[in-house]
Amino acid sequence: MIIAIDGPSGAGKSTVAKAVAKKLGFSCLDTGAMYRSVALLALGQGVALDDDAALGELARTCTIAFEHAEGDPIPKEVILNGENVTADIRTAEIDKAVSPVSAAPSVRTAMVEQQRAVGATGDYVIEGRDIGTTVFPDAELKVFLTASDEERAHRRVRQNVDRGVGSIEYEEVLDDLKRRDAVDSTRTTSPLRAADDAVVIDSTDHYIEEVIDEICLLAHERGASSLRSCDAQDA
Repeated sequence: MIIAIDGPSGAGKSTVAKAVAKKLGFSCLDTGAMYRSVALLALGQGVALDDDAALGELARTCTIAFEHAEGDPIPKEVILNGENVTADIRTAEIDKAVSPVSAAPSVRTAMVEQQRAVGATGDYVIEGRDIGTTVFPDAELKVFLTASDEERAHRRVRQNVDRGVGSIEYEEVLDDLKRRDAVDSTRTTSPLRAADDAVVIDSTDHYIEEVIDEICLLAHERGASSLRSCDAQDA
């Protein structure tokens, strides 16, 4: 079973996807980390962010892997060409570079192939911006997770404070989110949008646990056979 969770930056997709995967006993794939890894390579090698051919070559030839703690379906580390880049891909510089890199058609083609190959191996919660529309259009459950611009900016600032990377200036973060939304929703290849059959969830005025439980129950309705308790108190 594939659960596709799409939505704009800062909507809480990664947090929700990981929690849902744990509750359902699914694996979790962070597609954003894959695009961020390509962006890191591009910046490190001086590749222009609008050079589709060069970016595509990076995407096709790089090796991106996720390492897990034993028994944990949630990846703990991102390994790019044999190096741990978990922290390197979560900087403000990468925040700015990832949208143009992910808009490159050749990059998306390379990443989509990898994502489909991973998803074919088992039950996955997969989050991104085009999972339900392009990568897995036949996913059993599609969710489009969103929130107000202001709420997303506040969340991203708190996240950056907690992880010690990225900007913690609210206005800067808000402007960057709006910029990324504009780029992601207007790109010609796989633009950010809700799939026609997606369940749209606005998390602005909801606790994250409520969103997680709602998606778990939707998964149960769609036939998630490995569903465990979706009580918010479930450990």
